[in-house]
Amino acid sequence: MPGVSKVMYLKSLVLQNFRSYKKKAFKFSENTTVLAGDNGIGKTNVLEAIFLLAIGESFRAKKSEQAIFYGEELGRIIGEVGEEELELVLTVGEVQGKKTSKKRYIINGVGKRKMDFVGRLFCVLFRPEDIEIVLGSPSERRDYLDSVLNQVDREYRRCNLAYRKGLRQRNRLLEKIREGEAERKQLLFWDQLIIRNGEVMSNKREEYLEYLTQNLKNRGLDLRLIYDKSGISEERLKKYAQQEVAAGTSLVGPHRDDFVFVKQREGKLKKDLSIFGSRGEQRMAVLAVKLAELEFMEDKTQERPLLLLDDVFSELDEDNREEVFKLLEKQQTIVTTAEEELLPEKYLKKVEVFRL
Repeated sequence: MPGVSKVMYLKSLVLQNFRSYKKKAFKFSENTTVLAGDNGIGKTNVLEAIFLLAIGESFRAKKSEQAIFYGEELGRIIGEVGEEELELVLTVGEVQGKKTSKKRYIINGVGKRKMDFVGRLFCVLFRPEDIEIVLGSPSERRDYLDSVLNQVDREYRRCNLAYRKGLRQRNRLLEKIREGEAERKQLLFWDQLIIRNGEVMSNKREEYLEYLTQNLKNRGLDLRLIYDKSGISEERLKKYAQQEVAAGTSLVGPHRDDFVFVKQREGKLKKDLSIFGSRGEQRMAVLAVKLAELEFMEDKTQERPLLLLDDVFSELDEDNREEVFKLLEKQQTIVTTAEEELLPEKYLKKVEVFRL
């Protein structure tokens, strides 16, 4: 770890009407905190709340109201990071009969835009479901890229927000053009907007995937990440103009990106892990990428990010568990487990255990 880096530190967390917690407060060790308890008791809910403070989005719920305690209109997540208090308020869209935003972002009591809220807490999340980065749909891999780059790169965050808004407007317009309710020339503004922002996103995604591949290579792993980029330009939009109108949706750009995990030996590309890899190879690939992600975020921010490990030890073999154990002292780490016995005694002596 570079000498100039400092360690990101989440001091405390308060949950109000969030998931299974009516009200709960947590204090975290500067080193490693283990949240232990039976399955279904709410361990992952704590990591979800921390992740929401980091990127403003859940890794589980597509709609914010799904994370609010059943029957309540409003939930709160409050975290103390350094000298700042980060607060995320979730609502069902209406509180005491009045319409309101479904998410409010607050720093030290002052309301902020999502753009300015994200990037105050950096974290890397590793959980068994992350195998879907290899096996899942392209949208899950795009979400993964966004979850990393939105945290550490303000320009990417700005371009991503602008691109998504522009894409929604452009798609609505394409539908109207298809129905004869609008003219093609009305696309010009939105074309320019998504080209300008989409190019930045593509370049930064490519840089990140190249970083990961180089990191894996430096560690002697025969794993490569191949970027399947859906480039965006005036030429490509013209090429697909008729098809886009017929489909009523935008067919090129970062929202169509993907990347592939491949094994490479002796300079030759080998197997696509999603098709030909064993379950063990796929899990090892995700772990390797998560370790590289830690290094990337530290390089970009000069801060060692918080590491969140959600019940991963039961999914890893002994060698990979040992590799994760070695990480515990390099940054603040919050671990959930239903099987404390998987944590070796020599590590348990150095951690704080919080039993739920």
